[in-house]
Amino acid sequence: MKKSIPYIIFLLSLLLAACASIGNPTGGPRDEDPPRFVKANPAPGSTNVSRRKIEIEFNELVNVKDAFTKVVVSPPSSQVPRVSSLGRKVTVQFNDTLLPNTTYSIDFADAIEDNNEANKLQGFTYTFSTGETLDSLRISGMVLSADGSEPQQGMLVGVYSNLADSALSTLPFERVAKTDDRGRFSILGLSPGSYRIFAVNDVDNDYKRSNPEEAMAFYDFILSPSSERVNATDTVFNLLTGEVDTIVNRERTRFLPNDILLRSFESDYKAQFLQKYERVDSTRLSFIFNAPSKTLPELSIVGIDGYKDWYTLERSAGNDTLTYWLRPRSLIAVDSLRISATYLRTDSAQKLSSATDTLRFFRLQPKKGKEDKKKKKEESADTLPPVIPPLGFRMISSSSQEVYLPLIMEFDTPLQRLDSAAFHLETMIDSVWHPVKKPWRPEPFDSVSPRKLKIEYPWDYSTQYRLRIDSLAAEGIYGLFSDPIEHTFKTKGEEDYCAITLNISNFTDSIPAFVELLSTSDAPIRRLPVVNGSVTFRYLPAGKYYARIFEDHNGNGIFDTGDFSQLRQPDVAYYYPKIISVKKNWDKTEDWNVFSTAVDLMKPEAIKKNKSEAEKRARSKRNEDLNDDEEEEPFDPTRNPFR
Repeated sequence: MKKSIPYIIFLLSLLLAACASIGNPTGGPRDEDPPRFVKANPAPGSTNVSRRKIEIEFNELVNVKDAFTKVVVSPPSSQVPRVSSLGRKVTVQFNDTLLPNTTYSIDFADAIEDNNEANKLQGFTYTFSTGETLDSLRISGMVLSADGSEPQQGMLVGVYSNLADSALSTLPFERVAKTDDRGRFSILGLSPGSYRIFAVNDVDNDYKRSNPEEAMAFYDFILSPSSERVNATDTVFNLLTGEVDTIVNRERTRFLPNDILLRSFESDYKAQFLQKYERVDSTRLSFIFNAPSKTLPELSIVGIDGYKDWYTLERSAGNDTLTYWLRPRSLIAVDSLRISATYLRTDSAQKLSSATDTLRFFRLQPKKGKEDKKKKKEESADTLPPVIPPLGFRMISSSSQEVYLPLIMEFDTPLQRLDSAAFHLETMIDSVWHPVKKPWRPEPFDSVSPRKLKIEYPWDYSTQYRLRIDSLAAEGIYGLFSDPIEHTFKTKGEEDYCAITLNISNFTDSIPAFVELLSTSDAPIRRLPVVNGSVTFRYLPAGKYYARIFEDHNGNGIFDTGDFSQLRQPDVAYYYPKIISVKKNWDKTEDWNVFSTAVDLMKPEAIKKNKSEAEKRARSKRNEDLNDDEEEEPFDPTRNPFR
């Protein structure tokens, strides 16, 4: 017994030392579960509710983030309900009197999250009724942009039982929902009946489209929501092995329609007004308007008589940027000009009406340097001569010329005379320059650019050319002539180009169509009409491309936006779902079955701008797993509401 006492003391000392050791607790695995609903007062689905305060309790501490933008209460009210959180409760306080015999739905989207890890509760919705009946029908779908097939997040989607066209701009929506990060929506609490459905980018929060500049979408058909009982199959997986454990058949309610696709667009309407005007230098007056216009302003000089044809106009194609080049030297020398401008301007009724403004333009004086400061103070600034730029010009085309593009040059001032005989185009043959054999001549670049010239010629591959321009070849509006110039350039070789042919099937033949070839940033590069179900893009540099096809209803070869006042839908784009990679001197052909891919999955993830939160997390996780030398494949969402 005496021998065992030291051994027992030794064991006790080890146990005490272990208990006294200090370390950091692991804290267990990270909480990745969102909050779980526990109860509510009144209970979800309650009827004959009269109280204006709703309390919803969860199993842990919660926060409500961005309630004003995310939480949607339907039907909408003039005073937005107050949504707040405290502890485990979320409270909704209605400031207006509740409507009688009405089903209310509160869609929290992903605004509710737990307090510790910010795990979001996705798609939580609470409903109740102030009457005897709880309306439970719904309409679901998705909003994509017409031209870019981008999911439209945060758009207000609403319905009217009033089927008149004027309801959209005069009445607030009867029931509403907001699109999520994938553009999806579900309008809840509908009673049986007929409805028209719209989507609006409701920037002024009035639950209607009172501003014609707001992006919108409308559906061509009247909707009658319904429901049906269907059999559904649930698959239960073994958490340890990942294999199928059980397949359960159950009956559930399916609400229809559940596949409404709305295509959003921005109308051509834009408030018209004079945004900016200035005298750029002594020779130019600049007018910048807020929107394109089909008409030009009428200008006249105030206080100075005797001037006719006193300007040369340079303008943009939409007449929203105008440059007036003053022609008389005596007018250029005037320090201050008063110009009467009559143009169309949007009035308070959002209609175009004629307006006249008298505008003052001042000639900028050169800044004085050190030598100017030594001059006498009494020297008047208006003795400075007007600055008239010489007739210089530059070649816009580079020394490496594309065989399918014209040669372009730009002069400093508008031209009033051109001597085509002073332009000489030559080609190098056996180290000797020879005139080109096919006819050509310099021509105006277009009808709106009086300073640009172009030379269109059927260039040969891998050929060296020289353009010689003699002195006095061009005369500007100020009587100045161009200097001689020599520009040598070489065309690219046939091996530098590639071609892409798209054979299109499963697309309507009754409507004209065109295809746009896109860069890796989703920017249009080329555009061609579809002829006999095919398009071929030639003279392309090697690289990676994407493509989209447009329904071109009026056959004008460009995208036309919609117009609800005329019940005209926009032209709609459908994307080729894969990237197209081509190398030099390589012609590639792709077969494109347009509708073999669901509409919401057509646009490749790599060029999609509005990515959902799930897609962002998946991409971030994949990027962590990729090695530096690996290339990421386009992400393919697994959930597809349209298949």
